[in-house]
Amino acid sequence: MRVFLGQVLRKKEEFHMTELLKIGFVGTGIMGKSMLRNLGKKGYEMHAYARHAEKIADLESEGVILHETLAACVKAVDVMISIVGFPKDVEAVYFGEGGIFASAHRGQYVIDMTTTSPTLAKELHEKGSALGLHVLDAPVTGGDTGAKNATLSILAGGEKQDFQAMRPVFEGMGTNINYMGPAGSGQHAKMANQIMIAGAMSGICEALNYAKKEGLDLDTLLAAVSTGAAGSAQLNAFGSKMVHGDFAPGFFLKHFIKDMNLADEEAGKMGLTLPVLKQVLAEYRTLEAKGMGNLGTQALFAYYADKEK
Repeated sequence: MRVFLGQVLRKKEEFHMTELLKIGFVGTGIMGKSMLRNLGKKGYEMHAYARHAEKIADLESEGVILHETLAACVKAVDVMISIVGFPKDVEAVYFGEGGIFASAHRGQYVIDMTTTSPTLAKELHEKGSALGLHVLDAPVTGGDTGAKNATLSILAGGEKQDFQAMRPVFEGMGTNINYMGPAGSGQHAKMANQIMIAGAMSGICEALNYAKKEGLDLDTLLAAVSTGAAGSAQLNAFGSKMVHGDFAPGFFLKHFIKDMNLADEEAGKMGLTLPVLKQVLAEYRTLEAKGMGNLGTQALFAYYADKEK
């Protein structure tokens, strides 16, 4: 199946299919590699670059075109997607020598799907627009399972017509596709999402610790409450893993700390104080200081277990 680039005819506000769509990817970790593969399954011509080429060597046998430099990857595609680790990584791939802005061509679509600062997202949009690019911030939620199954929720900010043009691309990676508003709005929505998760994770850990102290069977408890008012996506995803000490990462603890730091900073700019977020952030920082940053977010349960020793 051939997939074509939908370009917006701005006066008529409709799409026009003009050329074979080629998509580039930088950031092929736990999330990114699955997202890339799912787009390939939809018929897009996929391109990829990684600083450590060995990490994406397996993709070549799947038809992905690999590039030795980021610049070469950017120049070869119609849409360039990034999903890297930290804001400093975003700055490097966009503003650095041989980066996306130095290599992109007018009319190209650029989508940053990293969870990063809303302020940085606005800077990317401003710089990209000045270069004649279509820039969207589109962080995701749904974890490694959502990335593998193409069921991610995608929170997009930028020009609405650019979002509409890229909607088929988003639909190759997720099922809950949302336009949140102008540049930076996708990142603000992701901040709200991470604040919700912080509270939920802490609540689950406290509840399980309470039940454990009383001697309740935790597996039975999870089965009993998961379909009631206390049920949640976080409980379903991580409750059993917490109980059985499975802290393998679906989403790195260190990356969640980064997200909570960003949310705390943005809240400060608004004059907001978020006490639950601050408490959970402090708990996760304690775990990171113990060398647990590469574990999954469910390792928060270890913080409560340590408190009882």
